[in-house]
Amino acid sequence: MSLKSEQLFATAQNLIPGGVNSPVRAFRGVGGTPRFIQSARGATITDVDGKTYIDYVGSWGPMILGHADEEVVAAVQQVAARGMSFGAPSELEVELAQEVIDAVPSIEMVRMVSSGTEATMSAIRLARGVTGRTKLVKFEGCYHGHADSLLVKAGSGVATLGLPDSPGVPAALAQNTLTLPFNNAAALEQVFAEHADIAAVIIEPVVGNMGCVPPKPGYLEAVRTLTRNHGALLIFDEVMTGFRIARGGAQERYGITPDITTLGKIIGGGLPVGAYGGSRDIMNSVAPAGAVYQAGTLSGNPLSMTAGLVTLRRLRDESVYEQLENSTKKLCGGLAAAAQEAGVTTVTNRVGSMWTSFFTSEPVVDWDSANKSDRQRYGKFFHAMLNEGVYLAPSQFEAAFVSLAHTDEIIEQTIEAARKALTRMDAD
Repeated sequence: MSLKSEQLFATAQNLIPGGVNSPVRAFRGVGGTPRFIQSARGATITDVDGKTYIDYVGSWGPMILGHADEEVVAAVQQVAARGMSFGAPSELEVELAQEVIDAVPSIEMVRMVSSGTEATMSAIRLARGVTGRTKLVKFEGCYHGHADSLLVKAGSGVATLGLPDSPGVPAALAQNTLTLPFNNAAALEQVFAEHADIAAVIIEPVVGNMGCVPPKPGYLEAVRTLTRNHGALLIFDEVMTGFRIARGGAQERYGITPDITTLGKIIGGGLPVGAYGGSRDIMNSVAPAGAVYQAGTLSGNPLSMTAGLVTLRRLRDESVYEQLENSTKKLCGGLAAAAQEAGVTTVTNRVGSMWTSFFTSEPVVDWDSANKSDRQRYGKFFHAMLNEGVYLAPSQFEAAFVSLAHTDEIIEQTIEAARKALTRMDAD
């Protein structure tokens, strides 16, 4: 056991709620004591006791190049020496905006913010402002940040903690949020038949917050058709999928054009960032061009813009996504084979370099099927893998990520670790 992590966690619990600054880090979903990380490089992280792990969390997705990429670090160091925040425009914001617009099919204009939560709450306000309508449709198990109207059957850390809704969310706000099962077009059609005042439908086109759950063939097309026919805006939450499953995100991969897109994670290269964008017509409703207000002191700060620029420019190379696809396919195939050899029933979902192995026997297509996964067995597997030097998401209901730093050798090491862990986990 990590002695220094235990000491730090005990101290942290007296100073920080639950001892962590984001709930899933507390290991409540798997039990035990969270590892406090001291450093990271490439495909690995090292804890405060000096133990190194192959990492598949990747700061929950942004580290697509690997940790502490030399080019990103050097660029951030250089720009930091010139000032870390101006509260005024800089050329870097313009350059990153251009990079995003060039890559993402639906975005003609973009506004930078400081987090994915800020991006989604701003996108929803914009949709309501543009349409003059009130209601929002979201999907069970999809997490779009912790804004009040979004913490309704939200998946991710909320599902892990067993809190389907959050105290502190006014009932009136929750009533304006209609929640439906993912991958069920008929349910969405019915809601549109019953409600005329839907401003927007917000969706993770590939869900990452109940584990990785891809859309069924034709589902996103149906969502796009229904929103268009009923005058509602379609918001793709691509905070996780943007630049991850393709350079242009899920909308490029599936050929669907949303009205508004939210981004985060990778576009900050590991530093705090978010963004929302859409057509010129819609985005010109945002202040100061229009009347829908949104602002942020640290929006477009030079450190995040620089890390994002270096990262996104590297992702112009198409071979990057071929490598990520091949590496993740090899990993998921190896994990599935290892489970079968050990007589352990799992279902592994993958889209690009996002993946999750669910401890269940049936296909995982929505929150109800994900929720049937055996949390206890996942917890045993998590700790068995930790003992073998592999750091997975400390929750059954989170996606995992492969980076460019995960070489074939590292993938093979992971599969071998899984063989041992799956064989031993029930004995421990």
